[in-house]
Amino acid sequence: MTAIAVTIAGSDSGGGAGIQADLKTFSALGVYGASVITALTAQNTMGVTAIHDAPADFVTAQIDAVFSDLAVNAVKIGMLSRTDIINAVADGLDRWAPAFTVLDPVMVATSGDRLIHEDAVGAIVARLFPRAILITPNLAEAATLLNEPMAQDTATMERQGKALIALGARAVLMKGGHGTGQESVDILVTPERSEPFSAPRIATKNTHGTGCTLSSAIAAELAKGQSLSDAIRSAKVYVTEALAASETLHIGKGSGPVHHFHSYWK
Repeated sequence: MTAIAVTIAGSDSGGGAGIQADLKTFSALGVYGASVITALTAQNTMGVTAIHDAPADFVTAQIDAVFSDLAVNAVKIGMLSRTDIINAVADGLDRWAPAFTVLDPVMVATSGDRLIHEDAVGAIVARLFPRAILITPNLAEAATLLNEPMAQDTATMERQGKALIALGARAVLMKGGHGTGQESVDILVTPERSEPFSAPRIATKNTHGTGCTLSSAIAAELAKGQSLSDAIRSAKVYVTEALAASETLHIGKGSGPVHHFHSYWK
């Protein structure tokens, strides 16, 4: 059987994040990728200049078209900017019951541009947290979800992960990419345990789409049959290598993308 993953997210016209990053990641990891586009963004490496949300009923139509035909193994959810779109996605998950859903609660682009309406944050917590096998907030997103200051150490990251579990998440990967130090430490928090995942911190300005890439890589590995811990471990290796190879790319004038096809481009 062909492993299939679906990304439900916004489009990045610059190609470095969102739907484009997800599909590149799926392909690089040997998984067939399909998509449900929730928004169009006018975006490049410098920032986001415009957002056009897809109508909620069209999001529903895309979900039903994809899931009624494809044997989907895993889902990655990214940018959902409005409550009605969040509800459409949650209802679609209930109808089609995919085995694995990874939720990346995207709120702000790498450039600092806000990608979600403030009143939609509560809907993500209430409707999508319980439906995802894993949520993958970065430090700023976790702080926003909890209305707390951003974590500055691993102990606070673990505590905030447990607080997100208390809000209804089944498992949380607290991403430490925005932290400091020679190592980038992510922490998987479940109701039963906590598990750290470390990798060397890569010094590069080309970090656009890193969060999208990590969550879609986890979904791809789940689609191929890996356990959650193994999927996270494999995905972190992939993203670290993509960051390290990003300096060989010369894309745009701002924060460039990671190198999704670093294993293939010579």
